[in-house]
Amino acid sequence: MSTVSAVDGLQPQATMRVLLISAAAALGGFLFGFDTAVINGTVNAVRGDFGLNAGAVGFVVSCALIGSALGAWYAGPLADRIGRVRTMRVAAVLLAASALGSGLVFGAWDLIAWRLIGGIGVGVASVIAPTYIAEVSPAHVRGRLGSLQQLAIVLGIFLALLSDAWLAGAAGGASQPFWFGLAAWRWMFLMELVPALIYGALVLGIPESPRYLVAKGRTDEARTVLQQVLGIASAAAIDQKIRDIDASLHSQYHPRLRDLRGPRFGLLPVVWIGIGLSVFQQFVGINVIFYYSSTLWHSVGFSEADAFSITVATSIVNVLVTLVAISLVDRVGRKPLLMIGSAGMAVTLGLMALCFSQSVGNGDQLTLPGHWGTLALVAANLYVVFFGLSWGPMVWVLLGEMFPNRIRAMAMAVAAAAQWLANFAITSSFPALAELGLSFAYALYAGFALLSLAFVVYAARETNGVELEDMRD
Repeated sequence: MSTVSAVDGLQPQATMRVLLISAAAALGGFLFGFDTAVINGTVNAVRGDFGLNAGAVGFVVSCALIGSALGAWYAGPLADRIGRVRTMRVAAVLLAASALGSGLVFGAWDLIAWRLIGGIGVGVASVIAPTYIAEVSPAHVRGRLGSLQQLAIVLGIFLALLSDAWLAGAAGGASQPFWFGLAAWRWMFLMELVPALIYGALVLGIPESPRYLVAKGRTDEARTVLQQVLGIASAAAIDQKIRDIDASLHSQYHPRLRDLRGPRFGLLPVVWIGIGLSVFQQFVGINVIFYYSSTLWHSVGFSEADAFSITVATSIVNVLVTLVAISLVDRVGRKPLLMIGSAGMAVTLGLMALCFSQSVGNGDQLTLPGHWGTLALVAANLYVVFFGLSWGPMVWVLLGEMFPNRIRAMAMAVAAAAQWLANFAITSSFPALAELGLSFAYALYAGFALLSLAFVVYAARETNGVELEDMRD
């Protein structure tokens, strides 16, 4: 264990300053959630206005995820070059530009271009926020502060869906004209401009990561941040912390892609674990709920207004259960919560597959008869409960803290890029899977949930209470 944790002067509680700093950084997660979920309310309107088929709709919805993979891949090297805070500013600019451009598009192809730009910003934010929070947080509250990222994501999802529902209701439908003659679905995209500007303003005032400062030889600045953020009172404790950070950073190499190479299958085991966590988080199908739920519930007999209301209610459940996860992460640990989540998702997804196997009709006439519609709604919300309690926040917490200091930013970039590619695969394939049968789609996701349980049991590592300087390959 790191000796600094035993040095007198390290305060046992996180200061208000580190909480505020972490919250500001986590706003990148809010934009992550808002940008990826706002498409939910626009799908049917965009499809009708631009005359898109199922495959084209899937690509318009998921194209941002390609940008997110690119942003996540390059975020690590960029953060190591210009710093964590400046990289967050880059993400804010990209997201603001995407919001404005997406709302004023002329056709599907320029919408795809602007969504790609926004996706790059989301990918950058998805890597930098948890990395930064982990690097400024004391070990004993790092899980709770790291969970702010997921809380911000689910709040972003909730407000995106809420604003979608409000705009559609106020205009009389997502395709109907609203302010200044622009269709309501365009305002759904433009709404993102507000949080993007707020995020950009807030990150102007937060300090740089002490670990980045030490890596760049700026030890005086690192000393100031450690004193202000961690509340380390004594000079001896600060000196020891800086020595621990420096030793972990320079024990082998400076961060480069080749540092991730390992003896098995080309990568270090901890990197493969990070990739596995990222992929399974998406392969259980969570973003089908948040990207397509309005269209999904409308397609099985609910009105457009009711479909929007159901989607908003599901996002509220997601927010509430994430708060529960934040209260448990540092007490129960990461791995037990992941195991509970995997088991619960496997059961609830299996139940959803059973419900949709009872559907009657096809196309726009598809319905869930009798009690099957209610049961499907209950199963879907319980599925969100299990995800929000576990794989939602825990994966981001683990990715932010599980890698050794010397490879953290680069390994985080690789894992996050894998996550976005997996997200793209699931999101883009869902319309085609839905045409084959919703029951088949949810049974497939249930199978991945079972595999994720085995992966956690045999591969995942518990990081609760471990100093970042003590993380190993």
